[in-house]
Amino acid sequence: MKLILTIISILVVSPLLAQPAFKAIEDKTLTLQERYEMMKSGSQTYQDYKVIKGVILDGFWKINTDSINKQHAQLRLANSRIDSLHVELKNVQKELVDQKASMEEIVYDSKHISVIGIPFGKGTFLVLVATLLAGLLVFLGIILGRMKILNSGMKEKSLIAHTITQEFEEYKRKALEKQTKLSRELQNERNKSLERGQKLI
Repeated sequence: MKLILTIISILVVSPLLAQPAFKAIEDKTLTLQERYEMMKSGSQTYQDYKVIKGVILDGFWKINTDSINKQHAQLRLANSRIDSLHVELKNVQKELVDQKASMEEIVYDSKHISVIGIPFGKGTFLVLVATLLAGLLVFLGIILGRMKILNSGMKEKSLIAHTITQEFEEYKRKALEKQTKLSRELQNERNKSLERGQKLI
């Protein structure tokens, strides 16, 4: 008899207690934890067991499955997004490597100069050019000094030659005058001797 009374009381009370359990399925704003607590509190207790209607349990299972499927879809979407971000990251890393190589090339070009296909550091090139210019200036100075010495030697030789020529001309003139004088004196002496010879005849 007690068993029959318990069953009747369960049948009478169960629709009243099932209301919160149905609310756990119908309310879309609740979380899974809140739905579970509502379903548990809204279910009947028989000794240590909870009696839950199959419809409520099926609804809860469907909500859980939908929730899991939704999370799986979100996870797939997130993984797809992560994969695309990985591709973008690889592209950006490649661009950065290319830019770094380009920057290193620009920096190298800004610090180096190529002459006849031989790369030189700008500092080294400037030192080399300065050394070559200094060497050329020293060489030019030596040549100009030697030319000056040769020029002064040539002037001196020219002066000596001019002096010798003048002395020679002077000597020639004096010798010619002396010869002329001697020729006159000789002619005078001949004339005198002819005059004496005629006088004697």
